[in-house]
Amino acid sequence: MRKIHVIGIGAGDPEQLTLQAVRALRGTDVFFILDKGEVKSDLTQLRRDMLDAHIPEGTYRVVEARDPERDRSAGGAAYSPAVGDWRSARAGIYERLITEELGKDETGAFLVWGDPALYDSTLGILQEVLDKGAVDFEYDVVPGISSVSALVARHRTGLNRVARSVQITTGRRLAEGFPEDVDDVVVMLDAHQAFRRYADQDIDIYWGAYIGTPDEILASGPIAEAAPRIERLRAEARERKGWIMDTYLLRRNPKEHKEQ
Repeated sequence: MRKIHVIGIGAGDPEQLTLQAVRALRGTDVFFILDKGEVKSDLTQLRRDMLDAHIPEGTYRVVEARDPERDRSAGGAAYSPAVGDWRSARAGIYERLITEELGKDETGAFLVWGDPALYDSTLGILQEVLDKGAVDFEYDVVPGISSVSALVARHRTGLNRVARSVQITTGRRLAEGFPEDVDDVVVMLDAHQAFRRYADQDIDIYWGAYIGTPDEILASGPIAEAAPRIERLRAEARERKGWIMDTYLLRRNPKEHKEQ
């Protein structure tokens, strides 16, 4: 039976791959990579650099396919259906790749940024392919160092404080309001810089973009002071590269929380 590895490759640094991930890489015959276009071609190159760093040349194949476009203008009630359509389009591509490019006794792999279990669709899409029944395979999951772990490591801080909770959410959710009963919030997938609406509160921000890559940018401080700097750095980086991946931790002063 065909076998698939879903390998968490960390936030971008080839040295952040775990020993388990390297072992899975070396046991793979075919790597499937979705190309996001010329603007994000360096993301494809980062994956290839990881393979070059850990696997002998000539022992594997790389198969690329174009990633389907997602309707990023969809909001409100239309957001979930738009994501569902995009995932189904991806499932069709995955099914074709596995059927046509992977021999029945071979092992393939999808390289997933960060950790496959955290805000990534690969596991759900593979299950959708299996549920359709057109191709059969088994798969396993190799955890990776997420951008969340890499972020707090680079800022030399922890995710939570003593006996306190931490919540991981999205920019879309943060824009709806700061989570209740939580003072430490990690925000991912924030295209609209939702942290700006909290600039009048006693909150520290620990922000990072392109974490683990040569383009890494870090900024931190009280949000009222750091927000303008982050906006400028973010705009400059997006203009320079054409895309941006960033993550941040918001740490609210407990006194501020009690006064609300």
